[in-house]
Order: sequence, then C-alpha cells, then structure tokens
Amino acid sequence: MGINCQFPINNVSFGQISTSYLRFLFEKKYNVNLIPIGNQLDFSAQDDISKEFLDWIRNSSGNFLSDWDRKNKLFKLWHLNGSLESYSNNQILFSFYELDSPTKEELNIVKNNNKVLFSSKYTCDIFKSFGAQNIGYLPLFFDSLNFFRKEKKYFDGRITFNLAGKFEKRKHHEKIIKIWLKKYGNNPKYSLQCAIYNPFFEAKDNQSIVRSILDGKNYFNINFLQFMPTNKLYNDYLNSGDIIIGMSGGEGWGLPEFHSLCLGKHGVILDAHSYKEWANKDNAILVNPCDKKIDAYDGVFFHKGQKFNQGQIFDFEEEEFIFGCEEAVKRFESSSINKNGLSLQARFTVGNMHENIIKFLA
Repeated sequence: MGINCQFPINNVSFGQISTSYLRFLFEKKYNVNLIPIGNQLDFSAQDDISKEFLDWIRNSSGNFLSDWDRKNKLFKLWHLNGSLESYSNNQILFSFYELDSPTKEELNIVKNNNKVLFSSKYTCDIFKSFGAQNIGYLPLFFDSLNFFRKEKKYFDGRITFNLAGKFEKRKHHEKIIKIWLKKYGNNPKYSLQCAIYNPFFEAKDNQSIVRSILDGKNYFNINFLQFMPTNKLYNDYLNSGDIIIGMSGGEGWGLPEFHSLCLGKHGVILDAHSYKEWANKDNAILVNPCDKKIDAYDGVFFHKGQKFNQGQIFDFEEEEFIFGCEEAVKRFESSSINKNGLSLQARFTVGNMHENIIKFLA
C-alpha cells in the first residue's frame, strides 16, 4: 500500500512526530511518496537512525518532483500558516492550534483543505463553532522508541518536580515558577527542574528570563537546564522527575507532560484544552482553570491584530495550583509509580494514529 506525505523533518516537535510516523511506515513496509517541507532532512534529535531507514527516506523523497500528480491524495503535517499552499487537489492537513478565535485567514485555509485534523477536541469544537465543518480529531501517540522508563535513582530523598516546554507566556512558565518557589523554595525536601530554554532566543535572552523570574533571589532547589538537542538527553530528563507540571494555558497536545505520565510520573495538569484528551482524575491531579480566560498576546509569539494566532488562553488561581502540587506529592508518597499513567502507552500508539489517518485518506 502507498501513502503520500508532506512533512517537516527537523529537530522540533513537528519533526519528531513526522519521523516517528515515517519510521512506523518504514517498519510496516509501506511505499511512501514524501515531500519534505523546506527540502530539509534533519535527524539531529534522533539517537538511533539506521542506514536502511535513511536510505528509505531518501528514496521516498527523491522522485516527487518528477513523479508527483496533484490528483494524488496527500497527508500534510504543518502549521495553518503555510497550508493554503498545496501539492494536491485533495489534501488532508494535520495541524495544531492553541487559542480560541480563528481569524478569517485561518478559516479560509481550513476551508481550502479537503479535511483538517486537530489533536484536540476542544480545538475541533472551536473551528466548528466558527462554521468550519471539514474538521476531524486525530490524537497523537507515545513515542516508545525514543522515550522509555529508566529504573534509575537520580536524587537522594528529594521529590523532584519537572517543568518543560519552550519559555512562553502561553505556557505560564513564569507564573508557575514564582508560585512554586513561594511554596517550596529552599525546602530541601523538594526541587524543581526547568527545561524551558527557548532556542528561538539567544543565550543572553534566556539568561535574562531566568534572572527576571528569580527577581534577584537565590534558591538552592531550582535548576534551569540548557537546551537538550537529542531525545536521549530529553528522555533522561523526563525520567529524572517525580511530578510533571502541565499548567499551560493552551496546547495542541503537550508532549513532555504526556510522555511523562506515560513513563509513570505523577502530574499536576490543568483540566483544559488538549490536556483533557489524555489526562484524567485517575492518572493526574487535575487543576480547575479560572472561569475567565486571559489574552495570549505577548509581543513575541502572539501579536494582537495579526492574521494568525488571535485569542485567549486558560488561566488558573495560585491556591488551586498549590493544592494540586500537594495532592500530587501525596500520590507520589503513596506510590512512586503512576500506574494509570503507564497505561496511556497502550492507549495512544502510533499504530492507532495510523489507522485513523488511513480512514481519513480513504
């Protein structure tokens, strides 16, 4: 069987998803026509890439300019901004959306694709409420090749919280850290590891962000980690924590938080947006969002009045977050392994995602 794909192959989340799915197609011996977005094949984040897989990728992407027919159905993974352009008259777009107010430009892009899939039912409902009916839901998957549980003791005695994702207002990083330090700062029983380095900023800008968050104070139990360029390093980081914090105001899925629960880590998760697809009261401590949302605009990634990414994000109250942390600590002290989190591995597989994709392409 053949499948036609247009994917980014790079070292960020879009590229990680693409590579994992392509590896699945390779292992299942699919014939693939691959159109690499940007003509880039960057596997630098991958630790184990076989020559056979690389050869298959190159062969799959080597002939599309000479052999491609716009009548072919095409499965594309990309941002809405950049997906009006298409190599196919019948394109199925898989994308991510984090806010709540689709613009007329975004809606027009959706309308001009045969089908648009989102990994969040919340997002699907938003676009449908704005009149887009060609919408479908496609959940993501646990990357079992790059991420796996390590039975290793990283710290002696302390309970370690992890906070992940590129630093953004949308993810509430600064708010989370300041609240956590107010409660647990300089308490030797607890530590916080922040993997929030944003590679879109220069090193000095990332350093400035840390100084601003700490406001001139010193805490021995918080650590800001540098950018981790490979999955091997990131897997080690996820394994080193006991409790993952997922309090972002808007996500397309939340891969670090999701993978942490899949590895058996406990979680403090905001009960909103795409988190609701995989986090529940049995596998995480859920934190209620505020009744009112806040604007997402930060002057960096989200600018008011632009043609893309307009709207608001969910917020939360300080006491609700701290209560969630305290309950997560109790769960961890009762059992260091989150067995209900581990069960997500079997529920969300790349094979299940592939079956859904085939249905949409049929």
